[in-house]
Amino acid sequence: MKPISAKVTKGLQVGSYIDCADNSGAGMLQIISVKGYHGVKTRTPPCGVGSWVMCAVKQGDPKMKHQVVFGVIVRQRKEYRRKNGLRIKFEDNAAVLINEKGEPRGTKIKGPIAKEVVERFSMVGKIASMVV
Repeated sequence: MKPISAKVTKGLQVGSYIDCADNSGAGMLQIISVKGYHGVKTRTPPCGVGSWVMCAVKQGDPKMKHQVVFGVIVRQRKEYRRKNGLRIKFEDNAAVLINEKGEPRGTKIKGPIAKEVVERFSMVGKIASMVV
């Protein structure tokens, strides 16, 4: 994964429930694991904006429910700091579903997404309506 410019405070962890911000058919997601996390034994892996996560679909279309999918976190409630001193936080926690190559599964993203996500996943930025 590419590096990002901000030092993102990890505001989510494994087991957290988040909204799905695209039109792929999923409604509510539960984080199962964080891709690329190597940490201390028995520590719950944290994740934040721009993290590649594996999720289980808890609510949504009947064909999407109970599937295990990849996603990238695009919004988090926990405030984080950018290099220019700005502090950013969003109203909700949300993710966008992606495939194994990092390309989005949906065709439209609802709501704003963080600039740090576009740095790491440029294809997600192409279908975003607003980048903050």
